[in-house]
Amino acid sequence: MTERSPAVLVLEDGTVFHGKSIGQKGRTSGEIAFNTGMTGYQEVFTDPSYLEQLLIMNTAHIGNYGTHKDEVESDRMQVAGIIIKKFSEVYSRESADQSLEDFMLKDEKVGIADVDTRALVRYIRSKGAMNAIICSEENADIDQLRKDVKEVPSMEGLELSSKVSTKEPFISGSTSGESNFKVALLDLGVKRNIIRCLNERGCEVKVFPMTATLNEMLSYQPDGFMLSNGPGDPGVMKDTHKLVNEIIATKIPVFGICMGHQIIALSQGLKTVKMHHGHRGLNHPVMNHLTGKGEITSQNHGFVVSRESAENNSNIEITHSHLNDNSVAGIALKGMSVFSVQYHPESSAGPHDSRYLFDQFVENMKTYKK
Repeated sequence: MTERSPAVLVLEDGTVFHGKSIGQKGRTSGEIAFNTGMTGYQEVFTDPSYLEQLLIMNTAHIGNYGTHKDEVESDRMQVAGIIIKKFSEVYSRESADQSLEDFMLKDEKVGIADVDTRALVRYIRSKGAMNAIICSEENADIDQLRKDVKEVPSMEGLELSSKVSTKEPFISGSTSGESNFKVALLDLGVKRNIIRCLNERGCEVKVFPMTATLNEMLSYQPDGFMLSNGPGDPGVMKDTHKLVNEIIATKIPVFGICMGHQIIALSQGLKTVKMHHGHRGLNHPVMNHLTGKGEITSQNHGFVVSRESAENNSNIEITHSHLNDNSVAGIALKGMSVFSVQYHPESSAGPHDSRYLFDQFVENMKTYKK
């Protein structure tokens, strides 16, 4: 076993947790968050929605099955840093390409292990989301780190989608054996599995940068618009609110996921609010009010649509609610082919309870084409 150097985690309120360095030595900072999922750490670490976040993994052992080139949601690790309990230097899966440590070193990611993550998660759950610094530099000055963490930008008011959105449009073809629909996807930080789920259903997908204009997207002659997930505060993305309002006005079917859901709401005059500590994991219960059925969902968000603003808007129907805290988990625009959910139906990693939403989107496109 490798003899690892000391590392510290310093929270914004001055609390300090000690551990051992993993990955790249150095320091990193961001908003601290926790994920309750038991599997899928590679998909989680590469999810663009985690940009500039320090992520606590609740599972005790991380790295035990290594990493695989096909189990990624983007082209690199997106988390600012990782915080875990037991770090596995060796992996047992024969099909793995490399260890998690090598994966971290490739993207120069800093992490800390041997932390009492149960105590840390309980602390964050009580105190709320806050900024933090992980530092594995030699002779780290904790008093100075306590000062430095105060300078880390707040996630509230931070626009991050532009850092992960594609710079140039690209097309991903149908993988179903036939190509029946064309979907224009506005990339706010899209997970690859959203594109895969559409391709599997006979959709060709053209992915557009978040700076695309409506005319550029319409020139593709899409049968539907997909608005992706993404990082940061949706409330500050005024140009995107305006673009999505223009997209909705075309009457072409629209489907929004996570950030896309929030942007749809904001474009219609609703509000979003910062959550106390967010929803991140693979086991979040949601009620579908249209069917009366419950769903176990994959979630990753620190902002949510204000229920009060949704209930007071006569053009909005709340279609889904989170069963733990009654937060808004899905909406639809009345009389229009526009719907969205706060969770991840592409669910990578996670349960497949909500994959039907992609089928619903396809049915809306079929109706539109008639």
